[in-house]
Amino acid sequence: MTHPSDQRAYFFKIDTTIKRIRNVLQKRFNEAGFDLTVDQWVLIDHLFRNPGISQNILSELTTKDAPTVTRMIDLLCKKGLTERRMAEDDRRKFLIFLTPEGQRKYEEVLPSVVEIRRKGWGNLSEEDYQHFVRIMDSIYHNFNE
Repeated sequence: MTHPSDQRAYFFKIDTTIKRIRNVLQKRFNEAGFDLTVDQWVLIDHLFRNPGISQNILSELTTKDAPTVTRMIDLLCKKGLTERRMAEDDRRKFLIFLTPEGQRKYEEVLPSVVEIRRKGWGNLSEEDYQHFVRIMDSIYHNFNE
């Protein structure tokens, strides 16, 4: 017996939706002159909420491989938005922080991100959101077993 999901290309729907959101967000960033990619924004967002985390943790939070995160942090450092500081307890480890300019960039960009999120959510309810999160979490965890 086939499962209903066998015949549905739910991954394609998820993937095309994510691409659409990323494209709209990147277009907004470009139009506003933010000089950021969506991926760079994701790192800045995580660093704003988790100052002083390691590159490894940042890699896990963003689901990006460590070399990619390293390159992105290098670029953000060159832009003056982030800085690496040696961990006090382990001199082999660096912690990543937003600079004051990085914090200003976060505050400058956030309203556009919020506006795009609201547009995407449209007239869906809080209950819809809770169902969506539950379903996405369930799909995600099904691949961890």
